[in-house]
Amino acid sequence: MPDQDLSIISLVMHASVLAQAVMGLLLVLSLLSWTHIFRKIFAIRRARTQTERFERDFWSGGDLQALYQSALNNRHQTGALERIFESGMREYIKASEKGLHDPNAILDGARRAMRACYQREMDSLEANLPFLASVGSVSPYIGLFGTVWGIMNAFRGLSNVQQATLANVAPGIAEALVATAIGLFAAIPAVVAYNRFANDIDRLSIRFESFVEEFSNILQRQIH
Repeated sequence: MPDQDLSIISLVMHASVLAQAVMGLLLVLSLLSWTHIFRKIFAIRRARTQTERFERDFWSGGDLQALYQSALNNRHQTGALERIFESGMREYIKASEKGLHDPNAILDGARRAMRACYQREMDSLEANLPFLASVGSVSPYIGLFGTVWGIMNAFRGLSNVQQATLANVAPGIAEALVATAIGLFAAIPAVVAYNRFANDIDRLSIRFESFVEEFSNILQRQIH
């Protein structure tokens, strides 16, 4: 009996239609997750670089008005932290121009503006993380479904064979296990990336929240 071709490509090509559909779905999920992974890597790296640069400029003792004007002039190049600063400073200037005399009202307005901007920035940074979490948790089960279906077909095929041997069932089981392998291939990078990105975003979130409180203290001292 000629040797059967058990290469990955051959197994996929000779798999059942449902198994091929499962493998195709997993490959699409894997491709989408890798696309989001690379985009998120660059987005977080850019956010970290912009945050460090603005913190360096802010704590160097520069004039707040000059920093605010710089943020306005370079709005399309500013980072998340600089936009948070801009929103708080804008609200503070508006309240001062309106002649408000209640320090608490001025400070609360600036803090609320920064908090709202902070939430928008965090929503942007956390975009697509739920997709990675879903791929990481669901892909193994999708692959397992393809595996179970393939094994069922392999054993169903034995009903037409008078003498069942390992050579009869091996190709079918191998085809089925390819679905599990592709499911793990899609899930593992998504899980690793999700955990890494969640940690990086949490660290940025702490820096943003700390800046909001520290800048609020600076505004409070200026008001008084």
